[in-house]
Amino acid sequence: MNPYILATLLFSLILGTTITFTSSHWLLAWMGLEINSLAIIPIMAQHHHPRAVEATTKYFLTQATAAAVLLFASTTNAWLTGQWDIYQMSHPLATTVITLALALKLGLAPLHSWLPEVLQGLDLTTGLLLSTWQKLAPFALLIQLAPGNSPLLLVLGLSSTLIGGWGGLNQTQLRKVLAYSSVAHLGWMTLVVQYSSSLTLLTLLVYMVMTTSTFLLLKINKAANINALAIAWAKTPILTALTPFILLSLGGLPPLTGFMPKWLILKELTDQGLAPTATFAAMTALLSLYFYLRLCYAMTLTMSPNNIHGTTPWRLKSRHITYPLAFSAAATISLLPTTPALTSLFSI
Repeated sequence: MNPYILATLLFSLILGTTITFTSSHWLLAWMGLEINSLAIIPIMAQHHHPRAVEATTKYFLTQATAAAVLLFASTTNAWLTGQWDIYQMSHPLATTVITLALALKLGLAPLHSWLPEVLQGLDLTTGLLLSTWQKLAPFALLIQLAPGNSPLLLVLGLSSTLIGGWGGLNQTQLRKVLAYSSVAHLGWMTLVVQYSSSLTLLTLLVYMVMTTSTFLLLKINKAANINALAIAWAKTPILTALTPFILLSLGGLPPLTGFMPKWLILKELTDQGLAPTATFAAMTALLSLYFYLRLCYAMTLTMSPNNIHGTTPWRLKSRHITYPLAFSAAATISLLPTTPALTSLFSI
């Protein structure tokens, strides 16, 4: 893609998200979401591969449907209450429909089925963009709507943690595994969004750091499925030694960074008198932990069957820029001791 066109699209992507962040009017928020969606579609289809075009078409139809529902619900709210202000959503019908539209945009279960299929058709760089940056604008709106939607958000959160863990169990394609991982993590954020928006933002930040590490290491290894991980030890031995820590951090095991948001969310849910909800969420985290362990096993303890007589593939000098991976991997593994500082910074 022409670098000037790519720069324009990335600028439009940032502009759409910024408009949604700063808007207090539903039409402006909708406009920001549309600019954001339309900017990423050429980036998704830039390789002109049939699978990428199919994924782009699915994404466009899904986002267009969610945007139409959101515009319909905001218009209905203006008709019923006489105002367009995001902070003044008072009618339960409009609030519920907008929440479901945002859940469809984010990929929350049971409105998640488009996300694994779309992510599977994209390259890892675009998939990283879809899994991180594209979550920001809808979540900004969901945080503002959260106080009036307690039962619905709990149902969406619990179903996402369950289906996100369950759906990733039998997957062999790494991008689909990461898609279900995204659904599960978004479920954790949705569970706590109505009780502590600052904790939701901290969880989203930690999730973006961990997901960035995972996508970048898969890109360096050029791995698309679990079998491709089996020869990673011969190509990038040091990175392969760090990979289990990154994956287990995604699973939420101490003493890694991923334990921090789950620990704080379970504490907050218990403080709100939702101990059964916290227990169920903790049990569904075990499902996600299983497929993370499966990836660790495939990467560190197995060898891919091959007909090559040598045991080590050619180690050519990597042309990838590794500084982003170095910073994100360090943050993914070692931020847990900074929990008190982060909680005070986010006023949790």
